[in-house]
Amino acid sequence: MIEESLKKTKEIRNHLLIILALTAAVFILISIGCSKKAEWKVINDKIINEHGIEGRNRDDIPDTNIVSNLDPGVVTSFTKLPVTEIAPGVQARMYWGKGNLISWVILEPLAEIPKEILPSERLMVVMGGSVEQLINGNFISMSASKREEPDGIHGGTPKNDFIYLEKGSENSLKAGNEGAEILEVYWPVRLDYLEKSGAPNLPSDVLAGNYSLGPSVRPNKVYDLYDVQFTELVPGANSRLISGTGAQLSFLRMAPGSTFSRHIHPEEQIMIVIRGWIDEIILDGVHRMEEGNIVLLPENMVHGGKIGPLGCFVLDVFWPPRPDYTENMTKNLSAFHTIIPEDARVELVVDGSRIGPGLVFTEGPTWLNGKLYFSSMYFDQGWNGDPKKSSLVEMDPDGTYRYISHGKMQTNGTMHLGNGNLAVCDMFGHRVVEITTQGKVVRTLADTYNGKPLDGPNDLVIDARGGIYFTDPQFTPETEKNQPGRSVYYRTPEGEVVRVIEPNEFAMPNGVLLSPDGKTLYVNNTYDDEEWWNIDSDKDNYVWTYDVNENGTVSNGRKFAKLYMTLEVLDRKGKTTGADGMTIDELGNLYVATYLGLQIFSKKGEFIGIVNFPVYPVSCCFGGEDLKTIYATCYDKIYKIRTNMKGLEYPLIK
Repeated sequence: MIEESLKKTKEIRNHLLIILALTAAVFILISIGCSKKAEWKVINDKIINEHGIEGRNRDDIPDTNIVSNLDPGVVTSFTKLPVTEIAPGVQARMYWGKGNLISWVILEPLAEIPKEILPSERLMVVMGGSVEQLINGNFISMSASKREEPDGIHGGTPKNDFIYLEKGSENSLKAGNEGAEILEVYWPVRLDYLEKSGAPNLPSDVLAGNYSLGPSVRPNKVYDLYDVQFTELVPGANSRLISGTGAQLSFLRMAPGSTFSRHIHPEEQIMIVIRGWIDEIILDGVHRMEEGNIVLLPENMVHGGKIGPLGCFVLDVFWPPRPDYTENMTKNLSAFHTIIPEDARVELVVDGSRIGPGLVFTEGPTWLNGKLYFSSMYFDQGWNGDPKKSSLVEMDPDGTYRYISHGKMQTNGTMHLGNGNLAVCDMFGHRVVEITTQGKVVRTLADTYNGKPLDGPNDLVIDARGGIYFTDPQFTPETEKNQPGRSVYYRTPEGEVVRVIEPNEFAMPNGVLLSPDGKTLYVNNTYDDEEWWNIDSDKDNYVWTYDVNENGTVSNGRKFAKLYMTLEVLDRKGKTTGADGMTIDELGNLYVATYLGLQIFSKKGEFIGIVNFPVYPVSCCFGGEDLKTIYATCYDKIYKIRTNMKGLEYPLIK
């Protein structure tokens, strides 16, 4: 009995020792885990105190019990993420935080995501190819396209269709004949997708939380990402924001060389670099993030950054949506919709490639007596023009058009003179002429300066005295030019031609305009800092303004508005915006046709927004019975959009 008792006592003791050992091991593991967690938070708190960093507080963020597949604050490569099969022919790389799941999906041609009821809200952007998306029981086409490299015949702008579907919606997707790439963001995270990816220790359910901010877009409606207005988050950082209830996508452009100080916010942020690079400040370290790099920034983790010389384009996904971003977006949209009504849409007036007698590269529009007058300039892909294939065009409001002159001149900018006739730049004819609306040349207004022929008058504007400002960027076929450089001239009411901006101060002076009071001249710069252009200037990607003196000369040149450039231009370190024709309203808001669209600025030069066109606008003017419609010449097409503003009538005094 004693021996049995001792034996049992030893067994109990051994069990206790094992339990104590296991308990100690667990305690050590917990302690190690806590010390690691505490370590970055201690560093974080220290940096916050040292730099006096202030943040926001919110008490509506729940603990979802979801563990991210990304280490907090650790930069990693997207390509290191495993590939998960979602359905036959449908593969995804996925990353997630506690709130949002981000899935980059490749669909083989004609592959399908079977019909399902969404367990989470879904924001989906088509990044490449095309899909048929199930919406309200019907399949709707969605697609993406890249920007065409602008030349004499190509000017197509990019497109990325996107849609927001609420939790509980019916969903299905079919890829097009060429396949597709899509971006999906879910809130809350999809447990079935996490299970497919092999994520361990998943909870049975996810606590979603309730947030006061509503979606920024309507459910079940297809949008184009390029129709989403830029929101300035801080100077140098502008974003196209799309929000659902629990996910906020920020397609963020950061300007070359810009710096963003250390900051914090209570929302979780997951960031991926799409182009360019950033030296991302994370806690007390700096990490170079390049294309395809990802990082998870937990709530209130200190971060900042310095942008490289090409700028940086990233996708940030926030959980929950940031109220400060939404506030900025609302403010910016209010300013934009003061000018462009919320329900206004770009409308095709005429497609000159399908409806005769034919349009090519349309330019220089003017509204006169209920009709639109503009040039149809012939160019081949390499910008070689041909006056014999070029026309001056008259168009009715319904899009019916006719040539009033054909095969005689490579005309460009036009503007009515107040006497029923038009002042027209005959670019290859090296002159500015007066033409009737029947196409008859009345007289030559300007053809020489300092005893030598002009090179290629491009755009013009007429002042209150009948004087004419015109640009000459020497965009003409002759190798030997007549004048010493690209310039801006003024033709006085008496007929004398004066050079008001010296040769090659602008790399390519193009659009020219006057303020409503006639006291300020605006000039933009089409090209700059390009290997294939033989002049670089300090005018860069800006509209410049000049004070107009009593004799028509100008002085005090200064930057007025900074124009956005396309990512393709940033990639090659250029300063080209494609800025061309401009128009202005009675309040002094300026509208500039560029590669990126019709960029709008206040009379103070403050950026207001961009009107996106399917083809980049070459020039523009106000028209319609009330002068509240902007007409845009876009290669072989004419588009229009309604505004709340009345265009300025030229000449300023009839």
